[in-house]
Amino acid sequence: MAMGSSDVREQRLRLRDGRAVGVVERGDLSGKPVVLLQGTPSSRLLHHPDDSIARSLAARVITIDRPGFGLSDFHPGRTLLDWADDVAQVADLMRIEPFAVVGFSGGGPYVAACAYRIPQRLTRAMAVAGAGPVDTPEATAAMTPLRKVGMATAARAPWLLRPALWLRFHPGRNPERFFEEFMAGFPACDRAIVAQAEMRAMLVANYAEAARQGVRGIAWELRLFARPWGFRLQDITTEYHLWHGEDDASTPIAMARAVSAAIPNCRVRFFPGEGHMLFLSRWREILEVLVS
Repeated sequence: MAMGSSDVREQRLRLRDGRAVGVVERGDLSGKPVVLLQGTPSSRLLHHPDDSIARSLAARVITIDRPGFGLSDFHPGRTLLDWADDVAQVADLMRIEPFAVVGFSGGGPYVAACAYRIPQRLTRAMAVAGAGPVDTPEATAAMTPLRKVGMATAARAPWLLRPALWLRFHPGRNPERFFEEFMAGFPACDRAIVAQAEMRAMLVANYAEAARQGVRGIAWELRLFARPWGFRLQDITTEYHLWHGEDDASTPIAMARAVSAAIPNCRVRFFPGEGHMLFLSRWREILEVLVS
């Protein structure tokens, strides 16, 4: 795959409470704003390596480090809804109004939070391979062993998360090894996508940057996912797009089915024979929905 270069603009913004957040923009920097809510662990460096796709669709893709990741200060005690407020603040600082949001994997709960909290700011809300509440029946049954252990620890012994991550799964210590362990148990369709040199290099760099400050941000985020989210999916009234691969071993299809059944105005697409890396394999189609 020939990957296109792009204009890239990176900055560190200051929120009202004094916290700094790292932000990067790619694609058409004067185009329609699309805020990409990355997975976990992840950083502002997550992107499709072929930025010509975003440029050709006049999409300005904005990715923000969440608290404790990359260049963003940790935010003690934060909630999912607190992050929706942070996104609105970043949009104000960048003079963006309105904008689309798309969340991949662990970004899924944050799309829901934005759709609930700031629907008036959004042109589109979309979750791709997005995580759902873990109390959903069968939610974790199809997960890879690594993810099952992480969710069980987050739910039952959250105080163990940080030392366990530090000792065994610190992506900043050896990002190449973390990449291999993170992908263990993924189906062949996903492994084929990340086997491409550009995809692998982007993901490895992304995982390393996610742990720039250590694993405190990762541990807190897993705790958030394992708890009640602080709002009801049934109370989301804005149009909500949900795309999910039926062979996803990271965020199982049961999660997507539960989310789509709960949100009243949910437009769903399930993809047979596709897995977790739907965000990368269908990036052009995703952006077409978001900027339409």
